[in-house]
Amino acid sequence: MPAKSGQRGFRTNTSPLSISEKDYQSVSQKHEPSRNLFANCVRAFLVGGVICVIGQAIQEAFMAGMHLSAKDAAAPTSSMMILLSVILTCIGVYDKIAQWAGAGTAVPITGFANSMCSAALEYRSEGLVLGVGANMFKLAGSVVVFGVVAAFVVGVIYAILGLGGHH
Repeated sequence: MPAKSGQRGFRTNTSPLSISEKDYQSVSQKHEPSRNLFANCVRAFLVGGVICVIGQAIQEAFMAGMHLSAKDAAAPTSSMMILLSVILTCIGVYDKIAQWAGAGTAVPITGFANSMCSAALEYRSEGLVLGVGANMFKLAGSVVVFGVVAAFVVGVIYAILGLGGHH
């Protein structure tokens, strides 16, 4: 036989601590800090642009200093951007920039390097394999899987349309 509401050990909806979802939403909105969407967009645009300009400057330096083509300078430029992102993450600068700029620091190569490095730093006390390795690749795994699946789909589309593979 089911217990009647109000019996000892059973919850009822008449408790003074219960709150409706609508009431909870109104209370939480009162305490949520306001956001200036326009300012956030401007900061993200500026910081993302600065990151891209730095990358372009590094590529131009490789092209001029080592007499490389744009295609040949792409790999060392990517490596340098990853290195800079990891160094800035390790000394705590990248995260401060990310707090101020928001999505502007999510430029794919530097943002990904930052998130991997942050996970490695956060879990290093748990050891290299179970801490750093396991937790660093939680994020990387999904990104790599998405990249492989996307490349496969694009490759299939190119093959069907006959756009690739002919040099």
